[in-house]
Amino acid sequence: MSDSDHDLIRMANQIAGFHAPYPHDEALAGTKQHIKDFWEPRMRRAFDALITKGGTGLSPLALEAGQALLSEEKNKAA
Repeated sequence: MSDSDHDLIRMANQIAGFHAPYPHDEALAGTKQHIKDFWEPRMRRAFDALITKGGTGLSPLALEAGQALLSEEKNKAA
């Protein structure tokens, strides 16, 4: 795993950690929205690749948010 992967994992976990005290649906929505709003396309592609490889190192909330974002992207492309 590269340093940039470690950085993405750390950042995603921090975002999820910030939202974790909220009810689950709100925490998931907040985590997803933050990544959508503030991560540049290159970061999103790298995050999508991490999710596709299983998301090792991501917190459960960060992983779920990443999976939901990836699913949304696939649905848009279809």
